[in-house]
Amino acid sequence: MTGWRTTRLGALRDAHIRPSLCSLVPFLLLLGAAPRPAPPPTLVPVTLFTFDRADEADWIVVNDGVMGGRSSGFVAVLDGTLRFTGTLVTQGGGFTSVRARREADLSGEDGVELRVRGSGRPFEVELDDGTRGYGRTVSRRAPVATTAEWAVVRVPFTAFRSSIFGRPVNAPPMDPSRIRSVGLYLLDGRDGPFRVEVDYLRTYRGGTAMRPEAP
Repeated sequence: MTGWRTTRLGALRDAHIRPSLCSLVPFLLLLGAAPRPAPPPTLVPVTLFTFDRADEADWIVVNDGVMGGRSSGFVAVLDGTLRFTGTLVTQGGGFTSVRARREADLSGEDGVELRVRGSGRPFEVELDDGTRGYGRTVSRRAPVATTAEWAVVRVPFTAFRSSIFGRPVNAPPMDPSRIRSVGLYLLDGRDGPFRVEVDYLRTYRGGTAMRPEAP
């Protein structure tokens, strides 16, 4: 009788458990069928120049001859890079530059990124947002270091300073949504030849300021 009662109790217990498990099946299936959260959107940088074509932009050299100087600069787009070379003469002037038209809305970005190499002399990158002051165009420039090897350099928008004819001025912060042109300047106060090569120029979000490339 004891064995019969044990078997009977076990059967009754299983009868109570089975409906409970069955009631959980639709709930478990519902959990398994729940849609997974969508992956975060991929952040795509805004490409300003890739230098894949010589006619990608019309680059114009502006030397200090406009103010009586004797510096010289030459620009060429060859083998997928922009090459800016020349000689800086500080007496009577002291700068040379190259620029091209490029209208872009860079709002939401943190700064510009360049893959660059050069003769070790620092130059400056310029973004023109059309701001004017004292009847002149306000220049927005930030320094860029160069080495003999290719390196990726990131320049945050907060590093750009406002000036007119090289003199600092009080002006509203640069408006990244209204970029009209991009330029490169050399005005480090040292006489002699220089060379700068740029592989690309685009925007970035986050990251370090300068990263030499792995060999």
